[in-house]
Amino acid sequence: MNVPLAQRAAWLAGITLVAAIAALAINHRDAGSKNKLPAAVSVPGTANGYYTARAAPYGPTASRRRTACGTPFLKTTQGVAHPVLPCGVKLYIRYQGREVLTQVIDKGPNVPGRDFDITKALANRLDLHGAQTIQWRFAR
Repeated sequence: MNVPLAQRAAWLAGITLVAAIAALAINHRDAGSKNKLPAAVSVPGTANGYYTARAAPYGPTASRRRTACGTPFLKTTQGVAHPVLPCGVKLYIRYQGREVLTQVIDKGPNVPGRDFDITKALANRLDLHGAQTIQWRFAR
């Protein structure tokens, strides 16, 4: 049985096309299911979806009118400083029954044992004075 070369090439091209379409369909289906999280997922390592951290208020100084993220640093500026999280990341901060949505606006703190600096305006809103233990989580 001697099949012409052109006919053999056409069959191989057709089989390759069908295999490629099947692979794309399977990949698309798997990618869609991997990116979706169930609604009630707790954060690994936490009991209620919140992390705990040490935080303290801080405010603008005469020599520091802008944050490391470029935000004007005023007495009314609300936000947090964190040494690793990128600028603009939105977080929920919880302290003694109060919870606020805020974002990272600065880098820091540079104090051992402290995870966040909270602007004085935000600390006043939370009624947080001095270094305290807070709860925080990423906003969705």
